[in-house]
Amino acid sequence: MAETPLTPPDPAAAPSVTAEPFGKLADGTPVERWTLTAGGTRVRVLTYGGTVQSVEVPDRAGRYANVALGLGTLDEYVAHGDPYFGALIGRYANRIAGASFFLGDRSYPLPANDGPNCLHGGARGFDKRVWAAAEAPAAPGAAALLLSRTSPDGEEGFPGALAVRVTYTVTAGGALRFDYEATTDAPTVVSLTNHTYVNLDGEGSGSVEGHHLRIDAGRFTVNAPTSAPTGEIADVAGTPFDFRTARPVGAELRSGHPQLLIGRGYDQNLVLDKGVTAAPEPVAEVRSPASGRVLLVLTTEPGLQLYTANFVFPSFTGPSGRAYRPGDGLALETQHFADSPNQPHFPSTVLRPGEHYRSATVYEFAVR
Repeated sequence: MAETPLTPPDPAAAPSVTAEPFGKLADGTPVERWTLTAGGTRVRVLTYGGTVQSVEVPDRAGRYANVALGLGTLDEYVAHGDPYFGALIGRYANRIAGASFFLGDRSYPLPANDGPNCLHGGARGFDKRVWAAAEAPAAPGAAALLLSRTSPDGEEGFPGALAVRVTYTVTAGGALRFDYEATTDAPTVVSLTNHTYVNLDGEGSGSVEGHHLRIDAGRFTVNAPTSAPTGEIADVAGTPFDFRTARPVGAELRSGHPQLLIGRGYDQNLVLDKGVTAAPEPVAEVRSPASGRVLLVLTTEPGLQLYTANFVFPSFTGPSGRAYRPGDGLALETQHFADSPNQPHFPSTVLRPGEHYRSATVYEFAVR
């Protein structure tokens, strides 16, 4: 299915939530694409993987572009799952070292789909499942979509049946908000996020190395050569991970610094100064000097994984028809830390029966 031609939404129009077919999986399961429009922002979400396919916002001259990297057809999403374009990630975002963890006195083996690690919930995580979808109640001027599914006990090795509800809201002010909820019938671990890559000059427009990035994080979790945390938490001062003052994303990408992924990009969890909070608080800002678009990230989460699309290659072609390259997008994955189940001094990701998992992240768009 080809991408709908881009036409600017009317900021004065009433909010809307619509659905359309987006093809079928090989087993015949139908997939839908939902369009949420409010506050001058339009977002398209697939029921396959809870995927944010596009986010359309204006630049400083009022020109609209899709600022989220994605693919044009369902077949492409199924064939190219590894970049996790716009996907809902679970049961556990990021890496669990050794593809196993202890909970109580029992060890739980998981699929090793990232070298020795379990990454983003395993070989068939939430990003490769079809979610039930329905329009959700929303505040005046907003549009909302509820995605839900129950991950059965033992799915990808994780214990407990996990009932998950994720609400995507486009607010009256044009922000995109993610609200995650989950309950379980047995002790388990859970950390959910969204894997949208942004390019504030528009998807397929080239590198994000010139984007200016600020992150309110004075520490980071040190990675082993396998990219999983060692357990050490270090100061960002004097490292490529110091974004406490805004600077271009690509300032050090060509330096060959040994702390950057293969000397080429970022794939790093930063420890947010604010820690876990009850309501989303501002933690990061991205700005494009070229387009004037600004993204402000707010979250309840204690960590932010900075990833610069290091393994997005020209074999991936966006809805614009233009091929992607490494560094053409920026993912700011708000989450608990990687490998928390094996690191007792990290914020806990254990969820028990009777408890309610809640997490929220907001992407606010502006121009400057």
